[in-house]
Amino acid sequence: MKIAISGKGGVGKTLLASLLSRAFVEHGYSVIAIDADPDSNLAATLGFPHPEKITPISEMSALIEERTGVQPGQAAPYFKLNPKVDDLPEKYSLKHNGIKLMVMGRVKKGGSGCYCPESALLRALLVHLLVARDEVVILDMEAGIEHLGRGTAGAVDKLIIVVEPGRRSVETAYRITKLAKDISLGNIAVVGNKVRSQAEREFLISSLPGFEFLGFIPYDQAVVEADIANLPLPKASQPIITEVRNIHQALVSITQTGRSE
Repeated sequence: MKIAISGKGGVGKTLLASLLSRAFVEHGYSVIAIDADPDSNLAATLGFPHPEKITPISEMSALIEERTGVQPGQAAPYFKLNPKVDDLPEKYSLKHNGIKLMVMGRVKKGGSGCYCPESALLRALLVHLLVARDEVVILDMEAGIEHLGRGTAGAVDKLIIVVEPGRRSVETAYRITKLAKDISLGNIAVVGNKVRSQAEREFLISSLPGFEFLGFIPYDQAVVEADIANLPLPKASQPIITEVRNIHQALVSITQTGRSE
C-alpha cells in the first residue's frame, strides 16, 4: 500500500503520517515513512532520537556525485537521469520502533550552478519507493504534489488531503485535487483535523461535496502541550490515536476491496 499525504501547511499532515505509520506497524506491516516536506519534522514526530542530526538525501554530496556523476551545484550538461537507487532504502533509512524513515530534503533552486543532480536522484528514489517496494510507503509531502508525476501517480493507492476547518485549507484541498487530476491521480480522500465541534465537521463536509472523508480527527490541547514540552506527539492524545486507527482500518478495507474487484 502506497499512501501520499498533502494539505496546507500546519494542518497536521506530519501527525497523521506518523500515527498511520504506527498503526500499520502495529498490524504487522513493514512500513517506510518518507519525509518529502522540506519544512516537515517527521523524524521528531515519530520520536527518532536526535532528529536534528539526520542528513537529508539531498545534502549527501558524495552520494549524489557517485550516483549521477556530477557534484551538487556544479553546472554540467550531462548527468545520469536514472541513477541506481534500489540499494538506498537499506543503506540510508533509519529505523525506530519498527518504522523505517527516509528524509528527502530540499532541492535548491535559483542562484548559480545547476542543482539538477539532486533532483534526479530524489525523483529516481521516489519512483523506486512507490513502484518497486513491497511494503507500506507513507509519503509526507508539502502543500502540493510536486514530488509526484505521471510515472508514479498510478502506484499511489490513496492521496490523502488533510484539511482543517477554514476556507484557506479547503481552497488548498481543491488546488491539490486539480493538480492530482492533471497527472491522472484519482484515488483521493480527505481527513478532517483539529475538529472541535459537529458544526466544524459539517462545515468541512458541506465545503467539500463529493469528496470521500476517511475520518475526522478531534482537536486536543494535549498535542499542543506535548509539542511545547518536546514530547513524542503520537502518544499525546488517546482520542486522536483512536480516530487514526479507524482511518487505518478504512484504508485497509478500501484497498482490499479495490484489489479483490
